[in-house]
Amino acid sequence: MKTKTYFLITSAIAVIFSSSVQADVKPNPLFADGAVLQRGQAVPVWGTARDGEKVTVEIGGQKLNTTAVAGKWSVSLKPLKEGDALTMKITGDNTVTINNLLVGEVWVCSGQSNMEWKFAQSHNANEEGPKAIYPKIRMFTVKRTTSIKPLTEADGSWVECSPQTVSGFSAVGYFFARDLHVKLGVPVGMIHTSWGGTPAQAWTSLEGFGTDPELKGYVDAANNKLSTYDAEVAAHPAKVEEFNVKMKEWNETVGKAYEETLKAWTEATAQAKKDGQPQPAKPNPSTPQPKAPGKPDVGSGHPTALYNGMIAPIIPYGIKGAIWYQGESNAGQSKQYLTLFPAMIADWRGRWKQGDFPFFFVQIAPFKGQPPEIREAQFLTLAKVKNTAMAVTTDVGNANDIHPNQKEPVGQRLALAARVMTYGEKVEYSGPLYDSMTAKDGKIILSFKHVGDGLIAKDGELRGFTIAGEDKKFVPAQAKIQGKTIEVSAEGVTDPKAARYGWANVPEVNLFNKEGLPASPFRTDVD
Repeated sequence: MKTKTYFLITSAIAVIFSSSVQADVKPNPLFADGAVLQRGQAVPVWGTARDGEKVTVEIGGQKLNTTAVAGKWSVSLKPLKEGDALTMKITGDNTVTINNLLVGEVWVCSGQSNMEWKFAQSHNANEEGPKAIYPKIRMFTVKRTTSIKPLTEADGSWVECSPQTVSGFSAVGYFFARDLHVKLGVPVGMIHTSWGGTPAQAWTSLEGFGTDPELKGYVDAANNKLSTYDAEVAAHPAKVEEFNVKMKEWNETVGKAYEETLKAWTEATAQAKKDGQPQPAKPNPSTPQPKAPGKPDVGSGHPTALYNGMIAPIIPYGIKGAIWYQGESNAGQSKQYLTLFPAMIADWRGRWKQGDFPFFFVQIAPFKGQPPEIREAQFLTLAKVKNTAMAVTTDVGNANDIHPNQKEPVGQRLALAARVMTYGEKVEYSGPLYDSMTAKDGKIILSFKHVGDGLIAKDGELRGFTIAGEDKKFVPAQAKIQGKTIEVSAEGVTDPKAARYGWANVPEVNLFNKEGLPASPFRTDVD
């Protein structure tokens, strides 16, 4: 009898163990109800399952089979066309059904706080919010996550745009998506992955820094952390246990008495206020409270931390391109940014394996703490990296706030670049961009790209130009529009060598083209 009972118990344990090791087939969290899939190109779909499990993916008449290897599976759908909402069925040992899928245009929107800035905080949220009835615009917001190593899954969900939900959307992302949706007439999905106060090196992979000596410090920092990380993880439980022991001892020997002291202090303070007497100083514990050990992870500014935690998990989701609003946190290393920023763009493009997809970015707005060199690094990136465009924001900044709340023009200008460069519309999409100069007869003649239908000075005479001779001492200049060029001169500068426009933290400028798009600040004497 005992033998039979033992057999039944061990058999039951075996069944329980066997069922526990069978992992259900599961798609990556990006493939969830309400998702938008990229139209017109192969669409990767991937997830996890039991090793060796047969997995079938069905959608829109397509049926693909694969087998999980090392717990992972993936298929590549043939290009899909926009149309009615689709259902995806993923079958393995179990079945997962994903509903209300749309096919359209998918864009990544990333950067720091000005991309993270919520629609509800925009200057015209009260006016535009009730109009945001766009069920075919969806946004997946990636939860803030740092990691020392690349993660495979992003924490987030797809949210359909409505007056009730739009308040939590990235403002720039929403206005960009709205304009594209209205113009193209197709669904638009935005994968929003941003974090305020973060530098570009945090959004770049370890391999993305390459071998450029200018970026070696980031490589070293990332490698140094990696070299100690496993040991820190292994040691962490013991440190936590040690802290718990110390904390218990502290509470018994110091904490309880300190609580009574604080209580007496609080009562004495209240009485002193009531009597109009000086308040007693707040007491400190006789022994400082033990400090809890920090988790063995990295901060949001650490090289690779946000690429690993918030970009790697969304690759290789099918996208059309990316929009980017960042640079403030790299302003102190503006010259280096001209190397780092293109490296980051190349890194993302290489990882996605979708070629040189469109990458459109915002030039940092006027603010008293942002030097002109960071705008220059962004401006020069245009010539250095193909299939890029820049939204200039000299007219919508705030000298006293690094977060200007006029986000609609920013999203509109990014969308305008996409409409032309990505979708083939024939209109002007950029403000005037400095191209070349000639010096003649005591004047400098400046030529521009993106003149459009012509150059204009908005609200009076041209402002913001300076000029210098051989001594490199820049003085305010008179500037006149001459057809598609600008003539710059100044009394006392008889042999000018260089000119600048908007070269200040808070530039006071007013050069536009007739399409209403502002010119980028620049200098002809680039270091």
